[in-house]
Amino acid sequence: MDVLPLLVLVAGSAAVAGAARRTPVPAPLLLVAAGLVASYVPGVPEYTLDPHIVLPLVLPPLLHTAALESSYLDLRANVRPVALLSIGYVLFATLAVGWIAYLLIPGLPLTAALVLGAVIAPPDAVAATAIARRVGLPSRLTTVLQGESLVNDATAITAYKVALAAAVGEGATWTGGLREFAIAAIGGVGVGLILMVPLHWLRTHLRDPLLQNTLSLLIPFVAYGAAEQVHASGVLAVVVVGLYLGHHSWQVDFATRLQESAVWKMIAFVLESAVFALIGLQLPVVLRGLGEYGAGEAAWYAVMLFLVVVGVRFLWVFPATFLPRALSRRVREREPETDWTAPVVVGWAGMRGVVSLAIAFSIPATVHGGHPFPSRNLVLFLTFTTVIGTLVIQGLTLPPLIRWLPLPGRDAQAQTLVEAQAQNEASRAAESRLEELLADERNTLPQPLADRLRTVLERRRNAVWERLGGVSEVTGESADDVYRRLAREVISAEREVFVRLRDARQIDDEMLRTLLRRLDLEEAAAYREESADG
Repeated sequence: MDVLPLLVLVAGSAAVAGAARRTPVPAPLLLVAAGLVASYVPGVPEYTLDPHIVLPLVLPPLLHTAALESSYLDLRANVRPVALLSIGYVLFATLAVGWIAYLLIPGLPLTAALVLGAVIAPPDAVAATAIARRVGLPSRLTTVLQGESLVNDATAITAYKVALAAAVGEGATWTGGLREFAIAAIGGVGVGLILMVPLHWLRTHLRDPLLQNTLSLLIPFVAYGAAEQVHASGVLAVVVVGLYLGHHSWQVDFATRLQESAVWKMIAFVLESAVFALIGLQLPVVLRGLGEYGAGEAAWYAVMLFLVVVGVRFLWVFPATFLPRALSRRVREREPETDWTAPVVVGWAGMRGVVSLAIAFSIPATVHGGHPFPSRNLVLFLTFTTVIGTLVIQGLTLPPLIRWLPLPGRDAQAQTLVEAQAQNEASRAAESRLEELLADERNTLPQPLADRLRTVLERRRNAVWERLGGVSEVTGESADDVYRRLAREVISAEREVFVRLRDARQIDDEMLRTLLRRLDLEEAAAYREESADG
């Protein structure tokens, strides 16, 4: 096996994603553009998007990472809009886009059109949520988009299997399709519910952080594979397990959390970068297989389908936002008031991604009887152009749209106040517990060490309050900002001394690693506080 093309893909996409952080262009868009350009550079290997790799090996870790970072409580509070988008909209888009494509494109059978509808139904919210965080989208809208992306792939994959069965001549019926959908959904959730508790028990009882993180890396594949083995939805199994583990992550050893956070961030960065680059790299493969359709004719169908996909999403989002509120007093009482700006953002954030392409590439070349799958090449082309069109057009215009709309911004002062009150309550409880422990003769400490513990608690409590106060006229920093900066400078000075002592052979490398790890943990704590403030 030649690993060089894989290394080139990973290294190149990571470099482009890193460069994107220095530009106002979102990384997914720059990666897709780089892939499009690179696909025609002489000497660049041809990359074929293999659904047997993307779906079982790339999708589970990306979903698991997103689920770990999602809020179970926020998703539960917004379960109605999330379900309407991730299930209702995907099924509606499958039927509506498929039917309109059948009417627009001469010679496209209805069954193949429904396959096309299912393929391009699920939005990929990776780019949308990345943009949302960058421009400060209200947290509820971000939660809804994240929740949609966690579940809609399962809905789309199941709808695709039903439509494909009809297209290849397996005699699928509406009743059979609904039954398969119910089995996949209930089975996937069931497998996740069965696995989540024992997996969490293992994570909390393994004492070696390396073993714990090895288990963490295996979890999404175990959940996905177990569900698919019983013909259930692996996507839903991964999401259920990830949400549970993320909700209970505080019960895991701190060393595991430190390593796990860094490992999953790195994995998500590499996979997301490679995936978006792969989308652009598919252009020659798709154009070469276009077959009997002329370039102008296919381009016209692509433009029309893009407009249909965008219009169908708005056709669903606006009624789904306002009708439940108009018809149900309970919905009005439980959910915050909303106006027209929210559905505009959610409607325009329907960018498609690699899952659509992976599903499209899994369409078989022939149907029962050995005949070619009808219009397979056109379905691939239209999927590709829809993915590119939504990523580029909607992705580039979503940030200015969000800035232009009168959306309620996040009140940083109010959030800091809530954080300060929570920290104050926790610090008081910690101080009470500390005094209780110090009163026990088994915990006797020299007074300087006992005072140091009290000082740490006091600083932690005061740090957040200081952010609410004034800042230095010289540096623009709060007292807490200055404290953390000086703490990092002090740690850096200590680190240089340890290295100098190692070089002088006064300590060995093993001792150096022990001392540096202690400093690294202190600096990591300061960095996490600073990242949370930002």
